[in-house]
Amino acid sequence: MYATTLGGTRHTFPDLKAVMAAATPFRSGDALAGIAAESDEQRVAARYILADLPLTTFLNEALIPYERDEVTRLILDGHDAAAFAPVASMTVGQFREWLLSDAADQPALAALAPGLTPEMAAAVSKIMRNQDLIAVARKIRVVTRFRSTIGLPDRLSVRIQPNHPTDDPTGVAAAILDGLLMGCGDAVIGINPATDSIPGCVELLRLVDDLRGRYAIPTQSCVLTHVTNTVACIERGAPVDLVFQSVAGTEAANRGFGIDLALLREAREAALALKRGTVGDDVMYFETGQGSALSADAHHGVDQQTVEARAYTVARAFNPLLVNTVVGFIGPEYLYDGKQIARAGLEDHFCGKLLGLPMGVDVCHTNHAEADQDDMDNLLTLLGVAGVNFIMGVPGADDVMLSYQSTSYHDALYLRSALDLKPAPEFADWLERMGMLTPEGRVRELAPEDGTMRRLLGAA
Repeated sequence: MYATTLGGTRHTFPDLKAVMAAATPFRSGDALAGIAAESDEQRVAARYILADLPLTTFLNEALIPYERDEVTRLILDGHDAAAFAPVASMTVGQFREWLLSDAADQPALAALAPGLTPEMAAAVSKIMRNQDLIAVARKIRVVTRFRSTIGLPDRLSVRIQPNHPTDDPTGVAAAILDGLLMGCGDAVIGINPATDSIPGCVELLRLVDDLRGRYAIPTQSCVLTHVTNTVACIERGAPVDLVFQSVAGTEAANRGFGIDLALLREAREAALALKRGTVGDDVMYFETGQGSALSADAHHGVDQQTVEARAYTVARAFNPLLVNTVVGFIGPEYLYDGKQIARAGLEDHFCGKLLGLPMGVDVCHTNHAEADQDDMDNLLTLLGVAGVNFIMGVPGADDVMLSYQSTSYHDALYLRSALDLKPAPEFADWLERMGMLTPEGRVRELAPEDGTMRRLLGAA
């Protein structure tokens, strides 16, 4: 039992997960689950309690029982006590103050990451303002490598997302070309296939790999199909660079995705055996999103942001190249409007980085959410200031296959220009060799008669 008195009213909470849920900034998903704070006063009371809790509380009181959940076992069995030692005596509130201090610099935060549990990261985020989340996240650099180096200071990478409602190769190729001509694609060229056809996935993988190989583009490709399909593609000799999978923060939710930790380990080993990386061997690509466990009724009464942070421990176990929170994709039942989406995006980015992950964010919303492109512009800019590793590049920001609104190639150009950010170094060198950069390092506008454009058009 946890309790405090605020304004003459006694507020009690039966357990730690009730405190965590009540302390969370309001969002529709927690209200749907029946665990949100009943009032702003109760929310503040829960935050008072949370701020005074020792961080070690989260090592002693599991939100989801150890015996019932392999993600809990992964969290607790993998905890690095030596890395945790510098903050082991702190409360959640003291931890917040330390994170915002000059003592919490890049080396200190990198060394601390293995000693933090996702519940600790979620707890401290709940008592932080948006500017706190930004200020801490921008200090953290998580660098990963395959054919390009992602996450370096003053860099912003972009995933080309060339989806097509029928996986038509010409349509996919046109969207890839569009992105390359605007300096995008250094994170990954990643296609969400319209079907689960393994021959279709093999065809898409070969399409991208042929284009990449023809012009020696230093990037990686991925077809975002189920992990078992990717392994089947590897067995058929397809040119697989990255293994993709959606993951969640509970064993039951992952079971709903048709996966467990053992399956992810097998897939990673299969991809590593191909030895296709040139500057590194980070071969996994994970996507997450607040509300995924709740939508599967697999959240165990834990608030959606904390469950999301637990998904990052799953991802962390496999040294991913990319982790992407698809922040507004699941819908307004979980994040109702632009304000909730923005807060969730900053929380996810902060928690992921704090836990040592290479975080990107799909700044997005569904068409029935109370959000618009201005809301997405705001979040995009905030994440750029916060040092996000990568964002999405979707033609016109409107995904014609998944039917949701994301960020466009033009949005990436805006953010790079506004914050003086550049692509990954290997990709920037390629753009320069192709005559696609100005002397100042900006992507050059290419006329239709330009030789580079003609060459790429011919390839596509």
